[in-house]
Amino acid sequence: QGVRCVGVVETGEVVGLVEHALAPPLPTSPGRSEQDAEGWWVACCEALQALCAGLGKARLAAVCVDSTSGTFVPVDAACRPLRPAIMYDDSRAVEEATEVGAAAKDFTQRLGYGFPATFALPKMLWLARHEPRVWEHTARILHAADFIVARLVGEARYSDWSNALKTGYDLLERQWPEFLHGLGLDVGKLPEVVPPGTMVGEVTAAAAAQTGLPPGLPVVAGCTDGTASFLASGASRPGEWNSTLGTTLAIRGVAKDLIRDPQGRIYCHLHPDGFWLPGGASNTGAGPLAAHFGEEFLKGRSAEAAAGAPYEAIVYPLAGRGERLPLACPTAEGFAIDEPEEELSRLGAWMQGQALVERWCFDLCEELGCELADWIAVTGAASRNDAWLQLRADVLGREVRRPKYPAAAYGAALLAMAGVTGRRVSELSSEMVRFETVVEPRRNNEAVFQRLLDRLKKETQARWL
Repeated sequence: QGVRCVGVVETGEVVGLVEHALAPPLPTSPGRSEQDAEGWWVACCEALQALCAGLGKARLAAVCVDSTSGTFVPVDAACRPLRPAIMYDDSRAVEEATEVGAAAKDFTQRLGYGFPATFALPKMLWLARHEPRVWEHTARILHAADFIVARLVGEARYSDWSNALKTGYDLLERQWPEFLHGLGLDVGKLPEVVPPGTMVGEVTAAAAAQTGLPPGLPVVAGCTDGTASFLASGASRPGEWNSTLGTTLAIRGVAKDLIRDPQGRIYCHLHPDGFWLPGGASNTGAGPLAAHFGEEFLKGRSAEAAAGAPYEAIVYPLAGRGERLPLACPTAEGFAIDEPEEELSRLGAWMQGQALVERWCFDLCEELGCELADWIAVTGAASRNDAWLQLRADVLGREVRRPKYPAAAYGAALLAMAGVTGRRVSELSSEMVRFETVVEPRRNNEAVFQRLLDRLKKETQARWL
């Protein structure tokens, strides 16, 4: 939707923030999502100019870029887009995803995740098959962050292993896998992959003139927006987790070892410091509640609604069909059992239902071998709702901590600092992230919430499986 640039100093404080809207995705047919990559660069230039002007004579140390995973654009030798970028939520490559799945069977078993149609690799195969002239003239496939970095340093060469995951990069062997050749893909068109936080070049004079950044400024390899948001959450050591509640719910944590889920609900990114980052996403969240009760009622009455918990109702809040975590079921539909008649109490029951699903997600992670600390970092717009946050802490049975600066751009700034100081980004995250709110769980209803969770699991499995 837009570009966000932040300036962060060594103490962890934000000293500058600029946001710039992007033009909406281009009109396409159903299942397709495209955007003008040149528009990304124009918006970045304008936002960076405003940020640099606001910082005045402050000495800049480094710059780093994050963006959506699964988004890519083919460029020519001069780093000019050959077509609009294919976005992270584009699902056109259904047939190609099946073909990739067959070719990557051994890879999938080793890494613990597959390649659905929204991943970059099936869409890249679609491009090679359906737009051969574009593919023929493609010098490099660049993820969204790679494209901005290429414009900054004047060379379309690098990506990071966070963005490269959905393009098929082997995180265990640290190389592009052999099965790509079997699909007929020219691996030479793919970027060189480095760890996030690696120095990849300097801002050129031409880029400096366009952005306001000083020429020669070190440019550091970034990561996906999800990984950057995680770094900004303050969860940094094995066993520490972040739960992001927005329209939907996403969780991610730090693990010493690769976590494999045969059902693909949880899969691992690789932490810049070499840890593993197990995580997944659920379709529950604030979106289903806003759709059912209205945004105004949800925001205005949630404190009263949460105060009535625990509710005996069993609710699995979903807005549409399909679920990914804690159960993978494409035909799943939300449901409510024994709902209260009064609307305020129904809202409370739905808020409680979301928290129970969130608890279930963490239970699953423990079953798969993940370690969980006694606190969870919480981010996302719905985590600003203090009453709901207390209810979530009660249901989770863990302390929840809300960081002061939860933006993905803040996580990219931590990577920039890691790149120029040589320090581990996990150490920087632990030292620099400030928590503005810490909520302790109330223990008086632990047994009740466990009983309700057990019933929710039983009812959901009976309906969906």
